[in-house]
Amino acid sequence: MENKFYTATFQALFILFLSTSVFATDNEILTNYRLHGIKNIEKTLDKSLTDTSYWKEFLKNKDTKFGYIESYTNILLCDKSKSELLIYSKDSNNTYKLRKEYNAFTGKLKGDKKKEGDLKTPIGVYDIVKKISKVDSFYGPMAFVTSYPNLFDKYKGKTGQGIWIHGLPTDQERDEFTKGCIAIKNKSIECLNRNIDIKKTILIIKENTDDSTNPSKETLAKLLSELYTWRYAWLYNETEKYLNFYAPEFKRYDGMNFKKFKKYKTRVFAKHERKTILFQNINIVTYPNMKNMYRITFDEEYKSNSFSFKGRKILIVKLQNNKFNIITEK
Repeated sequence: MENKFYTATFQALFILFLSTSVFATDNEILTNYRLHGIKNIEKTLDKSLTDTSYWKEFLKNKDTKFGYIESYTNILLCDKSKSELLIYSKDSNNTYKLRKEYNAFTGKLKGDKKKEGDLKTPIGVYDIVKKISKVDSFYGPMAFVTSYPNLFDKYKGKTGQGIWIHGLPTDQERDEFTKGCIAIKNKSIECLNRNIDIKKTILIIKENTDDSTNPSKETLAKLLSELYTWRYAWLYNETEKYLNFYAPEFKRYDGMNFKKFKKYKTRVFAKHERKTILFQNINIVTYPNMKNMYRITFDEEYKSNSFSFKGRKILIVKLQNNKFNIITEK
């Protein structure tokens, strides 16, 4: 089974090698392989993925309205200042088009949610965790549960829970605000239910109308280049370069600070194990109302002699001086 995995990996690498403009001729590729073997080709290709020019070309015809997105077909955008919830859906041309607009009630008070009971709707990037079909009549016919508090919220010490997108009371009156949830009319929540797959939907909540969710292609190319430069250092045990991607204020999801993280990773890298690290379903979304902050998610496949992992990875990064700094990760 492992041989099949490495065969498939080689085939993918070879196709990339043939398609990239970094190398002059197929003969050079074959000569490289003949003289130095697959490991040399892999390392050269891994290095090529750190090149910003590759990513600029790759992104040229991509819709980057909300960032670089591989795994979400629907974007829910809630603008608290406009009291609206919008659905953008990917069409046959892989372009996000505005599909539905709903009037929305949000928290009584403005600003970002910081603690339980503060009557504020959080600002951030969230997944839809699940749908609840049977709820109290106060919440209408159904509710969608968001991932608040997310990784970044917990990093910042936010408290509270139960931030939903839900309907309006079926048997009683209510105020024109919520305790922190997003509320839309019952016909709208039913329409939303028909139009989204919650596993392929991301929710962006912002408040400042001047805040853009649309990063430039140049910025995205730089972020993707940095992501693969981080991967390259990780893959080839370049300890110092790898750790330089982490901000001094870094704190992992489990509370591990940078000092402890550095010691842990230095021990791991000292083994000099050969690794396979693959990224798929990459998503880079601007963090709303925060300058140069991004949420990066991807499916990671990691294999070494001592450890293997297959699952979702989340990074919160800040782009500074053309280099990203990882603030927290899970």
